[in-house]
Formats: sequence, structure tokens, C-alpha cells
Amino acid sequence: MNSLANRFSFRRAASLTRWNAVLLSRNRLAFVYAVVLPLLPLGLLFTGERGSESVGSNAIVTMFLVIGLFPVYYNVLSQFVSRRDELVLKRMRTGESHDAELLASIALPGAISALVLGAVAIPIAVAVDQPLPVNPLLYAALALLAVVMFTAFAYWTAAWTKSAEAAQLTSMPIIIAASLGPLTSSIPDMSDRLRDILSLTPGAAMSDLVRIGWFGFDGPTAKEATLTFAETWSQAGGPLLVMAAWTYVAVVLARRSMRWEPRA
Repeated sequence: MNSLANRFSFRRAASLTRWNAVLLSRNRLAFVYAVVLPLLPLGLLFTGERGSESVGSNAIVTMFLVIGLFPVYYNVLSQFVSRRDELVLKRMRTGESHDAELLASIALPGAISALVLGAVAIPIAVAVDQPLPVNPLLYAALALLAVVMFTAFAYWTAAWTKSAEAAQLTSMPIIIAASLGPLTSSIPDMSDRLRDILSLTPGAAMSDLVRIGWFGFDGPTAKEATLTFAETWSQAGGPLLVMAAWTYVAVVLARRSMRWEPRA
């Protein structure tokens, strides 16, 4: 631990993060992915019955899915692959910068954007008569865990992505796996077997944690709050375990397959 602390420089990491943030802001498409696109699902809050918790949960679940997939996952994937193919990472690794600093600096702009958007969603939702989160600590834990999980998935995907253009295809398995999860709460007539299978996807775990932590829903098809603050912790155990397992797997795969130079 001490050797890691001696090697990792927060000053260098912060400087590299600012540099990556500037590059992100200059790329219009990446900026839209990081800031504009995640806010669009909140438009659902202004449709249908005002204050409907069912509408609110669908909007927040969709927002979280978009936040995880675009400001974090796709942004980190495309940025890392672009810098690797341009040999930027290879040159920087020959200098003072360490691997952990480079990885953190690429991930932090999207991660910060995701966390800020997750926080901004609360006053926006309250303004249209949605309830405050029943368990804000669980909601915050979900946001942090989602950022770490999708960042790890991005670095793993980068290992077998040959170019930034190819990322549009190589990212599809993760995008599909995450997008299928919310179906467990949007299709009431789904068979129990299929629901159990989908509940093991990262998207389903995120959906469940939003519905439990924010709205106090008991079960994937619930539409009214029934859980108290204390009850949300026990109800959230399964989804938290699923997300933690996916995060661990993604981190292990990313560490084993990390590539800093383009393939010959």
C-alpha cells in the first residue's frame, strides 16, 4: 500500500484529468454523451400524471442507465482506445506518469459528470412532485458502484477493441446486457424464470436499486412505496451483491487484458 501511495501522484492525476476534461469538452459528440444525453430521460417526469411514482421510477432508471453507458462506459472506452492508437499512452508511460494516474485521469471526467447528473436529478424530480429518495445513502452507493463497474467494463472492452470506430460494435454486448435489465420492471407478465435470469444482469441490479433506494418499492413490479429507510437495506442486498460481483469480474478482466499499445 505504501509503495502505491508513493508512486501515485494526486497532483499529476488532477493535471491529467483537467487535460482530458478539456479534450472532452472540445469533442461535441463526446460532450453531448457526457452532459446532454443523460438528462433527456428526465423529460419523462413531465409527461403523464404529475407526481406519479411509477413514471418517476422509469425516468430515473432510464437516466441511470444512460449515465452509466455513455458519460462513463462509452466515453472511457473511446478515449482510451483513441489515445492508445495515437501512441499517446505509450509516450506518457515513459515519463513521470504512472499507469494508475493515466487510467484515473481518463475515467474521472465522465465519472464526475455522472455523479453530478445523478445529484441534479433529485431537485429536478422534486420540482415535479416526485418524492425525495427514501434512502439517499443507498442511492449514493448505487451511483458510485455504477461508475466503478462501467469504468472497469470500459477498460476490459478496450483490450479487444482495435480502434475508436470499432468501439461502436465492441461496446454492444455490454450495452445490450445493461439495457435488458430494466425489462424486469417494465413487463409485468414476464415469466418468473426469465425474470430471474435478467435479474442477474447489471442493468437489472441498477434498476432494482433505484426503485428500492429512491422510491421504496418492494419488488420489480411494485408501483407504490412500502419500504422504510431500514427496510431498504435488507431489500437491496441481492442487487448490491449482483453489482459488486459484476464490478469484481470487470476489474479482474480489465487488469488481465489491459493493452497499452495498438496491436501490430
